[in-house]
Amino acid sequence: MKNKILVFFVLAFLFQVNNAFSQGCDAEPADTTGIPKIKIFGYIQPEYNYNFTDPSSNTFAFRRARIGVTGKVLDDFRYYFMLETSPFIGGVGSAFLMDAFVAWEKYNWARIAVGSFKQPFGLEVNTACHSLTTIDRAVVSDQLVSPQRDYGVILLGGNKYNRFGYQVALMNGRGLNVKDNNNKKDIIGRATYKLFDFMSVGASFRYGYPTNDNDTRTTYGGEVLFNINNLHIQGEYIYDTGDYNKAAGGGCGSDPLELGDKRDGAYGMIWYDTKWNVQPVFKYEFFDQDLDKKNWAYPNLYSERMTLGVNYFFNDKIRLQINYQANIETVINVDNDKFLAQIQVKF
Repeated sequence: MKNKILVFFVLAFLFQVNNAFSQGCDAEPADTTGIPKIKIFGYIQPEYNYNFTDPSSNTFAFRRARIGVTGKVLDDFRYYFMLETSPFIGGVGSAFLMDAFVAWEKYNWARIAVGSFKQPFGLEVNTACHSLTTIDRAVVSDQLVSPQRDYGVILLGGNKYNRFGYQVALMNGRGLNVKDNNNKKDIIGRATYKLFDFMSVGASFRYGYPTNDNDTRTTYGGEVLFNINNLHIQGEYIYDTGDYNKAAGGGCGSDPLELGDKRDGAYGMIWYDTKWNVQPVFKYEFFDQDLDKKNWAYPNLYSERMTLGVNYFFNDKIRLQINYQANIETVINVDNDKFLAQIQVKF
């Protein structure tokens, strides 16, 4: 496993993507220059999924269907809230509040927000949902950065024009739509630094109490970003240990997996912007649900995946994504690949 991690980072350092911070799934919370006092925004993502294992589960669905409002009441205070209305994430016929916070933004290096928002952990999780290069996030992002949204307070500084940026949050650790069940809070933080105009690196940390006042969870993450003209690469590694909340589920409606006491995973992704508005993409990832168990003895606890995709941009508001997910087994081959197609419209 150590060799895989070393090879992964060596490959990742050969190529980037824009550093995007998002508490919600829209624009950066601090980037409000020129917006009206009230701004309505949102997007929808209808898609088709074909599962080679079980053709009966192939279906049309909505990945996300979101609408929100943001604006300023005073020069230094901003509000933001967003609803998820897709029945395939929130449950049949239901809509729920995802992000809702009030932010004080007088100083760039000491902005404060309180309410519900994303955990400030990791590059891919904090990439706006409508800006993801592949339709699905990596398995490690969905399984180990969970819950992805929570209630709390966050202190952050820096923006896309600064070389350094940081975010530190104190959060319940239980996720949305539930009350906290213990007296202790999770501390989560992320810092990024642009080493060169074409290269950034970052690190994340979480220490919390996901189920009670005694059992703890510790998570570390590292990320690397490159942007060389039209060529982009991003890579990320996450290690997680300790207790976890099984009821929190995976990110964006993904099914939670059974985890051992120690688990890790990583992904690397490369894509290219062509002059024809076509964006080919390749992504490799691995995820180990239990590092204490050998992969050959428990092949169902270790997974690898390659995603081949292409994105086509009709304009900056409409995008078509097509992905083929090749799931790789280490012992017994299973025909469990997936084909996904999604069209996105923003407003």
